[in-house]
Amino acid sequence: MSTRTLMTIEQYDALPETEGVKYELNEGELVAVSPSPRLIHNRVRDEIGFRLREFVRSRQLGEVTMETDFKLMEGTIRIPDVAFVCADRLIGVDPRQRLEGAPDLAVEVASPRDDPDDLVLKAQQYITAGARAVWIIYPEARLAYIYKPGQRPEVRDARQSLDDAELLPGFSAPLSAILRS
Repeated sequence: MSTRTLMTIEQYDALPETEGVKYELNEGELVAVSPSPRLIHNRVRDEIGFRLREFVRSRQLGEVTMETDFKLMEGTIRIPDVAFVCADRLIGVDPRQRLEGAPDLAVEVASPRDDPDDLVLKAQQYITAGARAVWIIYPEARLAYIYKPGQRPEVRDARQSLDDAELLPGFSAPLSAILRS
């Protein structure tokens, strides 16, 4: 029988910083985030992050971050592997403070230890909190699931690209290049 640790955001913020340990808050429950020591996870995160960052910076569309926490709703803080926030949402934001609401795009890279149901829950939480898209990339299956508000998830395989004509017009990254082995 597992024990749930419930806490407020204030209690979460008071947790000591510990090297190599990250936590999220899932509807008030403290959740340890699996470390990402495997090369494949970090490689995929860094590749999509690099491509997005270069595209967004060159067009001054906003900001791309890696592993930044977002307060999605009361009692829920998530740390997407990669996040894109549109420029207009950054006006007046103090970069020393936690970002409120979901990023416009949240990207999660699945690790072998991740529970697929937990990843779907995260996608739903991001969408509920205002994300315009969520990409969950499964490196070992060589698939990406694309979530958008009010739509069924779309599955893309390594022969296809990651793109979003509305959110990131002109951006396209072949999934095979993101998932290079």
